[in-house]
Amino acid sequence: MDTTSGTLDEALQRLHTSGPEFKGFLSNHGPMAVEAMIRNGQAHTVHRWLDAYENKLEGVPSARARITDANWQEALGDTSRVTDWTAYFTDRVAERPWREILAEWWPRLLPGIAGAATHPVIRLGHAVRSLLTEGEDAPRLAEFAHALGYWAARHLLLPAAVHPAGSATPTEALAALPRIADQRVTPVNGYAQLTDTPGWLSTTESLYVPDDPEAVRAGLTALVRAATLNYADYGHGNGIMLVHAATAPNAVLRTLPALPRDLWASSFAVAWAATSAVTAIYAAGTPRPAPDASSVTPEEVFERAVANGNEHAIKFADTALDVAAASEDGDTRALSAALNAVALIDEDD
Repeated sequence: MDTTSGTLDEALQRLHTSGPEFKGFLSNHGPMAVEAMIRNGQAHTVHRWLDAYENKLEGVPSARARITDANWQEALGDTSRVTDWTAYFTDRVAERPWREILAEWWPRLLPGIAGAATHPVIRLGHAVRSLLTEGEDAPRLAEFAHALGYWAARHLLLPAAVHPAGSATPTEALAALPRIADQRVTPVNGYAQLTDTPGWLSTTESLYVPDDPEAVRAGLTALVRAATLNYADYGHGNGIMLVHAATAPNAVLRTLPALPRDLWASSFAVAWAATSAVTAIYAAGTPRPAPDASSVTPEEVFERAVANGNEHAIKFADTALDVAAASEDGDTRALSAALNAVALIDEDD
């Protein structure tokens, strides 16, 4: 990751003058996309991409009232308090190490992973990755606070508590998932259909979640891989929204090294519940072949995602490259999934 020129820090400072959403509910993907671009050798494109992307963004919402350690529960999930939440976490980061704050707040926020179509946890995953790999500085710590604040404001529970206690692998559980009846919906309206979808809860609870932390890491890695490859076959259900079935659990996977190990198993279970929900809502019912990636390199795939320009194509390619890097030689299915996202999102645009 090239931050010697300060590209990431400059980009984050630009983005922190905007709010976390625009047009009422669309997430500001800027911090996630630029971190992925710099991570994958596209630092030279960041400011040009931001010049265009910033035209969509809106200013920081007005603050309402101070959030404290005594009253935070009443503000949890209140979208109108997002600037208050950002201020709260900015103050905490100034007082304590960011890992301590993460360990305290992760179990509070994790059940609300579904909020804003899982974008807050994805944003946090990018923030944590930059802190773990590149170290602490003011813009990166500020982004960590912004991501936590966004998640706290958009905290949203799924309509049913999910307790995986079965024996299925992520690939098996994903393959067995039913689809909701009406997939032409917003995420919130889609979540509302899940409990009435026959087999959704039982299939979601069929996943095996081990106790051993290293086995949990392996299981979560397998989930990210399964969701990425699933997109190659079923992404045409909704090219933009289904990317989150892979990028959300990958955000959790990226955060694991910064978390106490006793939180890993619950993190895997909740990440899977989010993937299951997004898949049931937005994956197509029948497969369709993805583009062939046998003749392209991972670098070329990411370049195509950046050339596409859509933030979802960029984020999904970032996750697909993670999967491809861990795959056996000659297995290009994750790269095919990324090319599928570029093609489908180009159609949607």
